[in-house]
Amino acid sequence: MKAIHSLVTQNLGYIYGERESGPNGAKKQFHDKSAAFLRALGNDLGLKEFNVHRNYAGIAVSGEITLMGMWGDGNGLYFQISQPLAPFNSFLYRTVSNMNDYSGGPNQWMHYELFASGDYDAVIDTLLKLRKNDVIAHEAPKIFELKVVDGYVA
Repeated sequence: MKAIHSLVTQNLGYIYGERESGPNGAKKQFHDKSAAFLRALGNDLGLKEFNVHRNYAGIAVSGEITLMGMWGDGNGLYFQISQPLAPFNSFLYRTVSNMNDYSGGPNQWMHYELFASGDYDAVIDTLLKLRKNDVIAHEAPKIFELKVVDGYVA
């Protein structure tokens, strides 16, 4: 997390000659470390299915790395790491209802300084708040009619 924070605070859109951020530059490191982090995060969040997608974008931007996954029917997460524009300095996350839901619930923002702290549990806790309770609601007890037969309840 600290490495991602360090990279996202650099200029990831600069150019060395004809190669963007150098042949093994900061942008490539940013994408590699972020993708690995998001794969681990998907497992640690208990997502039943997920994928991590990279969009390198153009020479003037960092691109973005996105985790999209589902806990169950109609209950999923979209979390995107990219170099934010000042003064926002935040990563986007929101709920999704399926693996093709690219608009999802309301956008929420996680300040990237949380990554500088290395507090992985805080990231997990924040994202797990989006998970709906998977416990099946218990049905109300059925009301049945009592019959009295020969003075006894049957």
